[in-house]
Amino acid sequence: MDFGNLSEVMPVILVILGLVAIQLFMRRKNVSPSSHQHVVHAILSDIRVNLRLVQILMDGEQIKRFAINGWKTNRNNIEFLSQNLQSALTDAFNIALDYNEQVSTTKQFKTSNYIASIDTVKLRDLLQKCKSALEDWLMNNVGTTDPGGKTGIFDSLIGRR
Repeated sequence: MDFGNLSEVMPVILVILGLVAIQLFMRRKNVSPSSHQHVVHAILSDIRVNLRLVQILMDGEQIKRFAINGWKTNRNNIEFLSQNLQSALTDAFNIALDYNEQVSTTKQFKTSNYIASIDTVKLRDLLQKCKSALEDWLMNNVGTTDPGGKTGIFDSLIGRR
């Protein structure tokens, strides 16, 4: 290997390394969304899954559990939402939690078939109300309902951002 021309190539290498370092620094600054936005997206994700599960229940099939992870994590951080929405979220997820507890109880007693009864129409209506209210909040405060994804190091350089 000939290192005679290293002094000519070194400035180019340093510029490239500098650009990569700047991109990494900028990416770290912009990675975390606002905490309110994160809370809304986490709860909205649970709601979207649960709406599909309610439809399965309404079709007469059994489901294992409702999605409640986003709610359990963020239920104490929803004070920025309206009182009506907070109440609707609490009611909807209490129904889901009750169903999940019924399923857990039947599994604990090793029953092969379980009958967990919930008012699916009420739950569906509550979830749809919460979904539209949270999407409205996102549109008003963020400008999009899309949670977005992580950006790559070179996304701003090649126009993906």
